[in-house]
Amino acid sequence: MTAGPLSAPRPVLVIGATGYIGRFVADASLESGQTTYLLIRPGSGSCSREATIRDLRSKGAIIIEGCVEDSELIEKKLREHKIEVVISVTGGDNVLDQLCLVKAIRSAGTVKRFLPSEFGHDIDKANPVEPGLSFYNQKRKIRRAIEAAGIPYSYICCNSIAGWPYFDNTHPSEIAPPSDEFLIYGDGSVKAYFVAGTDIGKFTMKAAFDSRTLNKIVHFRPPFNCVTMNEMAILWESKLGRSLPRVTLTEKELLSMAEENCFPKSVVAALTHDIFINGCQTNYSIDGCKDVEVSSLYPDSTFQNLDEFFDEYAVETPLQEVIELCPPNSMKEMLPVPPTCA
Repeated sequence: MTAGPLSAPRPVLVIGATGYIGRFVADASLESGQTTYLLIRPGSGSCSREATIRDLRSKGAIIIEGCVEDSELIEKKLREHKIEVVISVTGGDNVLDQLCLVKAIRSAGTVKRFLPSEFGHDIDKANPVEPGLSFYNQKRKIRRAIEAAGIPYSYICCNSIAGWPYFDNTHPSEIAPPSDEFLIYGDGSVKAYFVAGTDIGKFTMKAAFDSRTLNKIVHFRPPFNCVTMNEMAILWESKLGRSLPRVTLTEKELLSMAEENCFPKSVVAALTHDIFINGCQTNYSIDGCKDVEVSSLYPDSTFQNLDEFFDEYAVETPLQEVIELCPPNSMKEMLPVPPTCA
């Protein structure tokens, strides 16, 4: 594996391709010309899931029906298709299922790089309160199993998904920023990194075949997308052409939500606290030994910036519609805590 262009397609297995980030990774794998296999759990699913599978298949994806917990099947398919790269983008509830995947990869002997389901913060550096800490401990268990098995790896830490850190379990890039009021965490002055889904997919695929990312933690830190909530609010207001009121969610309120220990609300509260109060994405430096940063690895490849990202939403949000949605003296209510990319 090298950092340069690939001379021939390589066999890649993507697990979790029907999920939000998984779809971007699968698309990027196909667009980069790799022979892309998708592990799809058997049985019918939602209409959107089935539509995603059809679309990826039409682009050339090869479907393998099976479950990640079935290590014998996975091992067989890895050998049969001589899979070189495995990228897991499984959901939070299924993190520990990857222990079966580690077993299959070790036994198959074909895999030259494993990218486990991370795609958020550097879990060995972040220290959220419970129950976020228990969630991270599960991911840490997967890291240690990979390292103990001697499996070549890259850990992708893409930080937050581009968009307003919203109030429910919808990914922030799937819905527009607020049109009535901003919910600000703490004083809104802590910086975080925001990365578009297409860039997560693109740079993940670059890293998967790059010798410089072998056994490294790969950080996504585009400097122009390192902003505070206050700065994001000002940017969105510039697109709307008007100011919006701010509502503060304090550190105490976030910690209180975390202490309720109600899944997923409390996990989300704990991670939101870690990002926007503790500054877990920005309170450490890249040491150059175990850590690499994609902006420096690929200086000729650009990230979409938040200004461009918000432009897309501004086109879909006419000013008159915004004014009608938010009368000047409208009542404010406290909104639930938003999700984050963990």
